[in-house]
Amino acid sequence: MAARQLDFYFDYLSPYAYFSWRWIQAICKKYGLTLNAHPVVFGKLLDHWGQLGPAEVPPKKAALYKYCYRYAQLNGFDFNPPLNHPYNPLPALRLSLPGIAGDAQHQLISAIFEAGWSRGIDLASEADLANVLESLGLNSSEMLKAIKTADVKAELRQETAQAIARDVFGVPTFIVDGELFWGNDQQEHLDIYLQGNDPLNRPKVEEMLARHRGIDRKTLIQRHYKK
Repeated sequence: MAARQLDFYFDYLSPYAYFSWRWIQAICKKYGLTLNAHPVVFGKLLDHWGQLGPAEVPPKKAALYKYCYRYAQLNGFDFNPPLNHPYNPLPALRLSLPGIAGDAQHQLISAIFEAGWSRGIDLASEADLANVLESLGLNSSEMLKAIKTADVKAELRQETAQAIARDVFGVPTFIVDGELFWGNDQQEHLDIYLQGNDPLNRPKVEEMLARHRGIDRKTLIQRHYKK
């Protein structure tokens, strides 16, 4: 019998994706799951679903960094965000595609996340990324050349399109048995689900989702707020 699969969708722009990467591997090992890591372009998810990223809302970015610092202190690791944020994540994401990273994919993802979010390197810098690759004994010049090819660029676009087709709207996202979990705070819920003790009452949730919308945000502002 084939092992159950868990699909993990991430972008290095998200510290929450880094935090969840730190524990999801242990969850998969605990339940005998095959972990499939999918780098995706967070900005494309935001555009598709009509959202702003946390770093694009100044007070939200400030609250996020405070949360992240507290979370790291409570969980025994350093929080030192990338030199610039937001930044261009495409080189790091392309390096992390299975077609580029191969068997070293999970090891490379760990190294890039840690370098960016615990050691504060510039994750948009090919020189800094080369140092990460070389620390793992990987051929940095060959890999950095490969990510500039049309095929590799198309592979990342395909990963992102497939994520959207599966209703992935943010990172980190976990999908197991077709069930989607979103966010670093889903560790407990994911663990309970994998135990077979999921308390979710699907008919009740479906009934809730079927309730009519009372008003749209734009309508509220146009008709009521400005009066």
